[in-house]
Amino acid sequence: MAKVSNSHPPSSILHLRPIFLAGPTAVGKSEIALNLASRVGGEIISVDSMQVYRGLDIGTAKPTSAERARVAHHLIDVAELSQGFDAAKFVSLASKVMAEIQSRGRVPVFCGGTGLYFKAYLQGLGEAPPSDAALRATLDASPLDELLRELELLDPATFAIIDRNNPRRVVRAVEVIRLTGKPFSEQRSKWKDSTANTEIATRIFAFTRASADLHSRINRRVDAMFSLGLVDEVRHLLTRGLEKNPTAMQAIGYRQVVEHLRGERGLAETIELVKARTRQFAKRQMTWFRSQLNVVWIELEPVTNTDQILGQILSRTIRADEVQS
Repeated sequence: MAKVSNSHPPSSILHLRPIFLAGPTAVGKSEIALNLASRVGGEIISVDSMQVYRGLDIGTAKPTSAERARVAHHLIDVAELSQGFDAAKFVSLASKVMAEIQSRGRVPVFCGGTGLYFKAYLQGLGEAPPSDAALRATLDASPLDELLRELELLDPATFAIIDRNNPRRVVRAVEVIRLTGKPFSEQRSKWKDSTANTEIATRIFAFTRASADLHSRINRRVDAMFSLGLVDEVRHLLTRGLEKNPTAMQAIGYRQVVEHLRGERGLAETIELVKARTRQFAKRQMTWFRSQLNVVWIELEPVTNTDQILGQILSRTIRADEVQS
């Protein structure tokens, strides 16, 4: 086994192959990625479907200016609220950025919690058909409860794991079923081969914590977001068209604050609702990573020994590189 030290491993040891760090929101993956990139001479590629939008800062826990100065971050603030963004765009941009990082002799460190983006990048895009404007309009106008009943009847596998509070995802699943006559889950499982990405992949590490520990971290993060001015951020984003972007409006915290600003609930109730929604989201993320990707799980303790965690990642990565070389 290669010895892991606190100094940067030579590029020849890591072969510049990317390292992938995943896990639920608030688990602590961003801090580990920052320390890992610092140690190996790397740059971070964000795998977050909401951090791509300019202006969604506090609610998505974007890295601070000091953290970005310490380690270069990519695929953050790459889309306006008026623009759409999806897995295909992520794959295209991530592939380009990774090549640029490697050309500088540095190690790409992918880090985030958007499981579909990880899978699309590593295994290719699925075979689901493009959206149909007329059908989409019909589904958008349909009650969510009716769409969920249809999804449960026609595709129980997708119904079991889908975010039932996210109309956009429910609409897309039903749309694909109606267009093809086949379950959405079956089509999403037919991923194209992506030989190039398979060859450069080393290991995918996913982090977990005990439920009580993770929930405590989520609650503290949400409290901090509101203290930092999440309500004012959302108020400003509404003037820039936040409500016109169905994807951005699904970001946890933003929809709930918009409802608060409409007078639908008080601030204290909104904060508690955001905490509950975030805990539910973290649970769905864990389910997704366990069922969809072959990862190396690392359980984090309430007091994380960063050096020990980095040692585990680097020793496994170096061994994987030696096998592939």
